[in-house]
Amino acid sequence: MEQVDIRQALEECEFFNGLVDEDLEKIAELCQVRSYKVSEAVFRQGDFGEHLWAVVAGQISLERTVELGKQKGRVTITTLGKGRILGCWSTLLGEPHILMSSAVCEKPATTLRLSGARLREMMHADTDLGYAVMEKLCFLLRDRVQSAYGALERI
Repeated sequence: MEQVDIRQALEECEFFNGLVDEDLEKIAELCQVRSYKVSEAVFRQGDFGEHLWAVVAGQISLERTVELGKQKGRVTITTLGKGRILGCWSTLLGEPHILMSSAVCEKPATTLRLSGARLREMMHADTDLGYAVMEKLCFLLRDRVQSAYGALERI
């Protein structure tokens, strides 16, 4: 995937669409293309989180292992496809974080991986970009919390 393709994928991503071209170009420079096979983990619950991933193609499920008394199981929080984003949001807040879920490929997937810390640096340097990203983060977190509550209701 060439730089132009990365920029286009960012523009089509829910988290980055609507940003100005100059910001998309800067963010594209932070991205690394990654490909995954079915059942392969993008990350695992308990890993140290420091990246965000934008789904370019495929489907990735966010899953959490839970223990209810003596029973242990896994619940799917949500499944994300093209244009969706996942990863460690706390890196945008400048805090280390242990991932609370796993991301597992349901279909072969291609992602753009970017460093949360490097994106945070960009946000500090450009407060307009920082505000735009934090606003999108608020809506995204609202949606993920709703998905998590929905997953709890299915247990």
